[in-house]
Amino acid sequence: MTENILTLNNVTKKFGKQYALNNVSLTVKKGDIYGLIGRNGSGKTTIMKLITDLSKEASGGEIALLGNRKGTRGYQNSLQRTGSVIESPAAYNKMTAYQNMKIMCIQKGIHDFSVIDETLEFVNLADTGKKKFKNFSLGMKQRLGIAMALVSNPDFLILDEPINGLDPIAIIEFRGILERINRERNTTIIISSHILTELYQVSNRFGFINEGTMIQEISKEEFDNLVTTAIVVDVEDAKQAAMILNENNITNFEVTTGNQIRILDETLEIKAINKLLVQNDILVNQIQKQENSLENYFTELVQNVTNTNANSAGGK
Repeated sequence: MTENILTLNNVTKKFGKQYALNNVSLTVKKGDIYGLIGRNGSGKTTIMKLITDLSKEASGGEIALLGNRKGTRGYQNSLQRTGSVIESPAAYNKMTAYQNMKIMCIQKGIHDFSVIDETLEFVNLADTGKKKFKNFSLGMKQRLGIAMALVSNPDFLILDEPINGLDPIAIIEFRGILERINRERNTTIIISSHILTELYQVSNRFGFINEGTMIQEISKEEFDNLVTTAIVVDVEDAKQAAMILNENNITNFEVTTGNQIRILDETLEIKAINKLLVQNDILVNQIQKQENSLENYFTELVQNVTNTNANSAGGK
């Protein structure tokens, strides 16, 4: 049975009367690169701050990290085995990479400073010399933040939006470092980002959070099996269009929001669908192929939750 590195069980966090998290449950298993997905203000950073004790107490629920429950003496031992970069790397602007790493070693009680050069080499910062942190590029700053988090060789790494703002080359470099951390150092990782294409590249499990509520957890394998390429048609009359599709033995489709239809039969071509609808006097506003992507999947999840909540509110 795979060990659970992190477990949140019905965790709630309120600021005044506002819910930042509402009964959130998630599980990160040993060896995972867990992609935490959500819009700004959805609760991603709040989760990470609760885990790392940057936010002390939840309003309800339970957090367990590396086998120890938050609020117990053992939880501090778990935090010693955890590295994190939340919001931005905490480094001194007027110090070099080596100097910042040395301070981190002292704070962690590490006396063998040879780990500094080894870790800077690992994140491709070995040649920064006397260059000050304030003069680093964004990509270099993020890599130093990771190096500082890795200096104690943690079992678990928490990364909050580490690739946002990076250029494409820096993102590719960052991806390689992340995969090496997971593979070579046997480090379990939870990472959030707005760049969902990159999360798809590196993660093996995903958690979707919206407005403080966990919508779904899913493995990459489950996601790949569940989501298919679709032809998306926006029409003036979805009901009539659906009738035309059914009459022509096209049945694997769904009417989503408004007048949009998603046709899930991958053997069909856009031009054939467009021709069929136009010949039957259906006005087609837009037609396109929607590829299998986390962005599309997450957007649909949020829309479905929003529609369900609206219908529930309307029925009261």
